[in-house]
Amino acid sequence: MDKSGFLRSWRWFGPNDAISLEMIRNTPAQAIVTALHHIPTGEIWEVSDIQERKQIVEHHGFTWSVVESLPVHEEIKYQGSNYKKYIEKYKRSLINLGACGLTKICYNFMPVIDWVRTDLNYMWKNKGISMLFNYPTFVVFDVYILKRLHAEKDYTDSLLVKAEKVYQKMTRQEREKLANNIIVVTQGFIHGGVGDVRNYKKAFLDKLELYNDITSDDLRSNLANFLSEILPVAEEQGIMMCLHPDDPPFPVLGLPRIVGSLDDYQWIMEKNHSTSNGITFCTGSLSARRDNDMPSFLHNFIKKVHFAHLRNTTILDEEGSFCESGHLDGGVDMAEVVKLFYLEMKRRHDLGMEHQIPMRPDHGLKLIEDMHIHANPGYPYHGRKKGLEELFMLEKKIS
Repeated sequence: MDKSGFLRSWRWFGPNDAISLEMIRNTPAQAIVTALHHIPTGEIWEVSDIQERKQIVEHHGFTWSVVESLPVHEEIKYQGSNYKKYIEKYKRSLINLGACGLTKICYNFMPVIDWVRTDLNYMWKNKGISMLFNYPTFVVFDVYILKRLHAEKDYTDSLLVKAEKVYQKMTRQEREKLANNIIVVTQGFIHGGVGDVRNYKKAFLDKLELYNDITSDDLRSNLANFLSEILPVAEEQGIMMCLHPDDPPFPVLGLPRIVGSLDDYQWIMEKNHSTSNGITFCTGSLSARRDNDMPSFLHNFIKKVHFAHLRNTTILDEEGSFCESGHLDGGVDMAEVVKLFYLEMKRRHDLGMEHQIPMRPDHGLKLIEDMHIHANPGYPYHGRKKGLEELFMLEKKIS
């Protein structure tokens, strides 16, 4: 191949990111993944704003490889009274992005809350600071701190017993920190959260209640409706829409989660055969579920994958607690994953297709060198740089 392998990319959160584009130039990254985080969810991305961000990225020697993310407004997900208005605004943003030459867009369809972790500073062996999803602790948040109505019905008796023991040992400050991490800290910088409100727990509960009568089938139907509306526009603009899996890939807080398994993606791809109906393949999200096998997933869907997030997880107990365990080490056979991507990119190249798939090191272990950099949770500089270097070397070895 003339340009073999992944298009090595780096997620940058814009001018307010603690990690500057100058710093990213000291990594193996070739391209930037970013979004217009200052524009409220549901509002139109105007050409002038898109071009301004694109020029900043290109001025530093990068291309803007993927838009991550063009967020889907909640009213579209639960089909509120204004959902058609927000779909029309989404279409206009797609047209504007296409006019600026941006043709890969990552998005998700997770209700209310994006990725969920219970500990943002979990010491992972001697390898660095990781992030943890501990199931009993999450039940503490849901049942005892948030006090969601009838939350206990969503958990087994054994989980509830373990959660009660955890709760009894927690201080008031620890309980408040847990709630703040889940609702505010991990959500606010990714077009999520509840905004700058004093009573953030009540505001969060109010959002959850919007989905009280929404089943998994309802949410699937709403996703299908959204895709039927926006994919024709994406096709006209030459845009690939890349659907990111749920994180974690199973229901939380009584919310339906419909993008977490091979069967889920099978339904989504069969429901709409548009060439623009594509996938963001995230090993970190999908591998947090035991029955998700990454090579099997790729054997089924790699032709529909146009963006890759690569990182690893380790499942820690029978309940399904997990931690982020670096990029190469964990339950994912990353060498096999990278090999399958290499073969797919070669196939695309031989057919004369656009073949380079943008890939970014997703999240990363916080290393000692990262302690003085106030980066967003999960996005340390040195930990991601190390992960990108490891993935680059693995790819070179395979190719």
